[in-house]
Amino acid sequence: MSALTDPWHFPRPDLAQAYLQGFDLGLTSARGLFARRRMGKSEFLKHDLLPAALQSGYLAAYTNLWDDTEHPGQALASAILLACEPKGLGKFWAELNTPISNLKGSGKLPLGLEGSVELDLSKKEKAAVPAIQAALQVADRAKKRLLLVIDEAQVLAAPEHKAIAHSLRAGLDVRKAGIKVLFAGSSEAALREMFSRASAPFYNWAPLEPFPLLGAEFVEATVAHMATVAKHPLAMDEALRAFSALKETPEFFRWYVERYLMYQQQGSEQALQYTLSRVHDGTSYAKTWKELGRADRAVLLLAARGVQDLYGAPALKQLQELLNAPEVTASAPRTSIRRLTGPKLQLMARVDHGAYRFEDPEFQAWVAARRTIE
Repeated sequence: MSALTDPWHFPRPDLAQAYLQGFDLGLTSARGLFARRRMGKSEFLKHDLLPAALQSGYLAAYTNLWDDTEHPGQALASAILLACEPKGLGKFWAELNTPISNLKGSGKLPLGLEGSVELDLSKKEKAAVPAIQAALQVADRAKKRLLLVIDEAQVLAAPEHKAIAHSLRAGLDVRKAGIKVLFAGSSEAALREMFSRASAPFYNWAPLEPFPLLGAEFVEATVAHMATVAKHPLAMDEALRAFSALKETPEFFRWYVERYLMYQQQGSEQALQYTLSRVHDGTSYAKTWKELGRADRAVLLLAARGVQDLYGAPALKQLQELLNAPEVTASAPRTSIRRLTGPKLQLMARVDHGAYRFEDPEFQAWVAARRTIE
C-alpha cells in the first residue's frame, strides 16, 4: 500500500482479482489461506491484494498478528480504524484509555462502551473487546466496503484470546455485506482448528484452502530482472536448479539471488552453497530446541526420522529409550503433539488421523541430523 515499489516483487494481479471476485459474487464474506512461512504469502497480501482492493473501491485494512501476539485485539481495532478513519486513531485510543468512572461522570462514553461501566481501561488491551466493537461501528459509517486482511490469524486460536475472537466473530456476523475478511496463516493445523472445531469462535465460518505457491514463472521473472542489473546474467537452468535445491522457497531464492549479484565472479554454485549454509544455520533452530521439553524433543526427533504412528508400541519403545524412562504411555506423545501443533509453537501440522508433518521442512532436516534429544 506504500507508494514505494519493490523492483524484485513478482506481481500476481490475476490471483488478487480472483479473490476479490469471489467476495463480489456475494456467496462468501470470508476465506482462509495457509502457507508455511517464507512462501510469499504476506508479500502478496500487502503488495497485490490490498492495492487491488483499493482500486476496486474497497477500504483495505491489514494486520499481522505475529507483530504482537499478546495484543491481537489492539492490532485488529487499530487496523480497522486506520483504514476507515485514520485521523481519529489517536483520539479513539485516548478515549478508550480513559477510566470508565471518569467517562461516565462526564457523560462522554466512547462508541461501543455504553454498557460497560465497571471496566478498568488504563491499558489498551484491557479495552480490546469494546475497542473491536467500536472500530466496527466506525466502519459502519464508511461509505465503502471494507476488506479486512488478518495475517497469521492463527494467533486468535490461542485460549487466552478466545474473548477477542468471539467479539470479532459476533461483530463480523452482522456485517457480511459490508466487511469481507481474509484470514491467512502459516500454521495449517491451527487454522483448521479455528474453523473446524465445534467449540471454536470461528467454527464453520470460512472455507480454508492452500495459498497458490510461486513456481517457474517467478524464477523466470527474477532472472529477467537480474539480466538488467547483472554483469554476468544468470542462466535459467542454474536458477531453476537453485530454486529446487532451496525447496522452492521464494525468500531463500531471494537470498541466493542477492549473494549471486554481490559475488558474480564466484558463480551460481558458490552462491547456492552459501545460501544453503545460511538456510541450515542452526542458530534459531537451536534456540527453539532448547526451549522445548525433553518429551517434545523426543517426539520431534521420531517424526523427523519418519516415524508415522507416534502413538504405537514401536514409537513408545523408542521414546522410552530417548527419554531413558521405563514407563512411557501414549498420553506422553499425545500431550506433546498438542503443544507442537498448537498456536504458540506451530512446529507440526496434522495431515491425517495420527499423521503429522513439520511446518518447516528445514527444521525437520535440522532435527533429523541430531542423535539425541539433549
